[in-house]
Amino acid sequence: MFKFRFPFLMPSCVLIAALLLTGCVSSLPDHPDQLSFPPLEFNLPEVEKLELANGMQLYLKEDNELPLVQMTALIGSGAIDIPRQFAGFSGLFSETWRTGGTANHEPSQLEERLDLLAANLGASMGPYSCQLDLSVRSEDFDEGMSILAEMLRRPGFSAASLDLARLKAQEEVRRQNDLPGSIARRLLMASLYPDHPLGDSPTLESLGRIERGLFVEFHDRLFAPNNLMLAISGDFDRQELLRQLDKLFGDWPQKGIDNQRIPALQAVPVGSLQVVDKDVAQTTVLIGDIGLTKDNPDQYAVRVMNFILGGGGFNSRMMQEIRSNRGLAYSVYSYFQVGRRLPGPFVAGTETRNSSVVPALELMREIMEDLRSTAVAEEELRVARESLINSFVFGFDNSHSIVTQQMRLTLFDYPDDYLSGFRDRIAAVTTEDVLRVAREYLQPERQKIVLVGNASEFNEDLESFGLEILPVSMDDLP
Repeated sequence: MFKFRFPFLMPSCVLIAALLLTGCVSSLPDHPDQLSFPPLEFNLPEVEKLELANGMQLYLKEDNELPLVQMTALIGSGAIDIPRQFAGFSGLFSETWRTGGTANHEPSQLEERLDLLAANLGASMGPYSCQLDLSVRSEDFDEGMSILAEMLRRPGFSAASLDLARLKAQEEVRRQNDLPGSIARRLLMASLYPDHPLGDSPTLESLGRIERGLFVEFHDRLFAPNNLMLAISGDFDRQELLRQLDKLFGDWPQKGIDNQRIPALQAVPVGSLQVVDKDVAQTTVLIGDIGLTKDNPDQYAVRVMNFILGGGGFNSRMMQEIRSNRGLAYSVYSYFQVGRRLPGPFVAGTETRNSSVVPALELMREIMEDLRSTAVAEEELRVARESLINSFVFGFDNSHSIVTQQMRLTLFDYPDDYLSGFRDRIAAVTTEDVLRVAREYLQPERQKIVLVGNASEFNEDLESFGLEILPVSMDDLP
């Protein structure tokens, strides 16, 4: 190995490095808190919005950084009003939609087309909408758009694809009781949303009832251009795009779309404590309640309160006390899922040793009670607000997340200033607001608690929580 030496350069290099280091050190403040930064400036990215003659809504954003085009189609109807005896409809529909071909192409032919294009295709369905995602190279944009149009207008729903999807889903049902977390989540949602689609889980029987005709009827009834939003971002030519859309969708007629029937929720005023005795080393602990919808102005104060409670990672009280100070769990968390049509759930959870279940649960409830009884410190409030405001920017980290976000805000009737005013509304949350919403949304007598673990190690101490104790046998689980 040859080593190059430049002795005549060494003194000057050392001198320059020393001068630079001396200058840097002398300019540093004594404490990180003394560092100053220019104010963060952020403007919402612009998205072009268009509506075609047949009512189809477009959300467009050109971005030539990469030779890719991403497309997301959103149908404004989901599984919320599917009869409850067909629990699992959404999973089977989206899987069969994705893999079931089209009227013009058998499933294997469609897969070959996608492979040749190196395209990514995905389908999903939720309670209120169903979605198709496709990503292709910009040079294959016309072909990709043609595939998207076929799947929206003339999906195949192959019977063989449905049979395979059903077998996979039924096998997942057979295995679901192997995982304590899966058991706990199903029991919690069923107790928060009793006799309601949001609380239902697929069973072997419900999956067996779902036939191809249900998919065809759903598609014929609800897939129409006036119930469709399409977000497109990436490297495309706008005029060529509009020509393609007119060619592929221009002759698709509108149809009357009935509003989805959204079943009302039952009031769940009384808390309970469900215990599943399972021979495992750790117990899964979940606490839940019904939360709030996007229309509730409390959502901003609740977001701040939840950050302090358990949503802020190591900045949250539950993580600091239960993990860092007591060592009772590796992770502990909480979240409020803000519902778009119906109130979403509040969930707090952890996993802990069977012998530590009662101390961990007591601490979780004590921390909630402290938020209900004592105003948070100004510094704690500042950290929570600033963290939420700064993380808001990362919701706009790529062009496609921008257009799809705008599309969903329109679908779910968010106010026009929801994004532009979000940071100001978070910044306006006060200690009094946090105290008020903690008292409103953290009510221990109303909460549902689920424990899945070796009950012999903690069962005798559960009476102290003052809730009805409901033992659940593993044999009784679906």
